[in-house]
Amino acid sequence: MPVRSTPRRLVCLTEETVETLYALGADDLIVGVSGFAVRPARVRKEKPKVSTYLDARFDDILALKPDLVLAWSDLQADICAELIRRGIEVHCFNHRTVDGILDMIVRLGAMVGLADHAGQYATTLRHRVDDAADRGAARRRKPHVYFEEWYDPLITGIAWVSELVEICGGNDVFAENRQYPNAKERILTDPLEPVRRNPDVMIASWCGKMFKPDKVRARAGWELFRPAQTSMMFEIPSPIILQPGPAALTDGIEHLHRIFDTWERGLG
Repeated sequence: MPVRSTPRRLVCLTEETVETLYALGADDLIVGVSGFAVRPARVRKEKPKVSTYLDARFDDILALKPDLVLAWSDLQADICAELIRRGIEVHCFNHRTVDGILDMIVRLGAMVGLADHAGQYATTLRHRVDDAADRGAARRRKPHVYFEEWYDPLITGIAWVSELVEICGGNDVFAENRQYPNAKERILTDPLEPVRRNPDVMIASWCGKMFKPDKVRARAGWELFRPAQTSMMFEIPSPIILQPGPAALTDGIEHLHRIFDTWERGLG
């Protein structure tokens, strides 16, 4: 029998590996995806859905006979462990920074025999990040930004989000929290701390839930929250900014720049 050096049947339990494989022209390798995979849009019609973010249909995954299942982070550790117990090979990425996103793309490309193509793609994305940094550095004034990943309890932005805020010319008012990989470590114990830090802009991405500015305005003690007073509250959809993959470095960057441009124009 011939030796098979690269996997030919992949199940992707998170979004970023799906988008990366499509970008590399390797979507034919994907046999199952997360129900949260939306990029590119055609994936919703082309690939069977076998998982949510924290749960998976193990029998459905086994029926697809994958060579490899791709996962991300400790949040999917239990799913990974069960798949391993069932005899499935698993690779769980665990990156949380902009550099980590680029490294993931290169490693994934190498895993499927497309190392050169993946390297070129990662280089293209790196140039986009560098261009974004040049635009950010040229800003006349830099907004102080409160990024909210969840609202009950309040959770601040993960590392790559905080980095992108700064790359695009903003100041993350909770930048110290990006050192913490887990969301529980980024919970704000004092729900009035965002008000005290007096940001210019609020950006929300509520992990798949629609952002509702009126819910922010109704929070006890938030009457003096500046972004609510100036209508400088914005949403970036979670598939764009909260997946540690290409979306954050493309559409995520563009959303951030548009928001900061809007704020700057408001200064006159």
